[in-house]
Amino acid sequence: MKKLLLIIILAPVLLFGQELDATVTVNYEQLETSAKEKLSGFADAVKEYLNGNRFTDQDYQDKIQCSFNIFFVSSAGETKYSAQVVITSQRPIYKSQKNSLMFRVQDAKWDFLYEKNQTLYFNQAEFDPLTSFLDYYAYIIIGIDADSYQRLGGSDYFNKAMDIAVLGGNSSFSKGWVLDGSNYNRRALVMNLTNASYQKFREDFFNYHYNGIDIYSENKKLAQQNIVKLITDLAQVRDKLDARSVLLKVFFDAKNREIVDYLSDYPDRGKVFEILKKIDPSHLSTYEKLINLQ
Repeated sequence: MKKLLLIIILAPVLLFGQELDATVTVNYEQLETSAKEKLSGFADAVKEYLNGNRFTDQDYQDKIQCSFNIFFVSSAGETKYSAQVVITSQRPIYKSQKNSLMFRVQDAKWDFLYEKNQTLYFNQAEFDPLTSFLDYYAYIIIGIDADSYQRLGGSDYFNKAMDIAVLGGNSSFSKGWVLDGSNYNRRALVMNLTNASYQKFREDFFNYHYNGIDIYSENKKLAQQNIVKLITDLAQVRDKLDARSVLLKVFFDAKNREIVDYLSDYPDRGKVFEILKKIDPSHLSTYEKLINLQ
């Protein structure tokens, strides 16, 4: 595993426990002045929570780069807020100066309580609508990163995220934690990630990264074959999966441009384009670049 190998080579360099290197931005322009004042330290509190807590028992020297862009949409009373959050993560591509976008979602349903200058405590024994939301996405981000370095490497973290989702669904802040008909839903995402029906996709996800884009500079032909393998394997089982699969939506939202970049000179890209049109029609305009390059 490339990431673990790097840690071994550099030993006994000091290893850091925390997994995330998160940036946090806050926009509260839609709120009244009194609410804005109460949120003056919110961004720093969230950043300190994400970067200061240890979510796993693994030592991370290369922390996972991620961002939480929080847009407040309303407040109620003294402490209740509603927000939308755009969350992204990325990881370095082996022997490259580039990063790969691993995860990008817009979560439009975050309701929570917060008091001015409140200290955020890491306590997974109880559900808290503020910190449990952050814990959930920490585990999703860490799990997706782990899946790209080791076959099914993120399973333990996805299970932890599922536990949080179940607690959230049974709480008085259940919005976003229970299944609904929206395009994106926290419960639906983690159900896909822990469902055996998606195990082959997760294995192909590993090959896409570890034996695909990570080896592109050394073995371009094999790298492209492994990228295409994910696409062709997905086409074979697509009818057996949920037509509104949140996991596949999240994957293609993050990867559609990257797929085009790495397959721009693939010999049979026309065939790949036809497959992509069927399994991911929402990014058709991006994939048209493949066919136009012929």
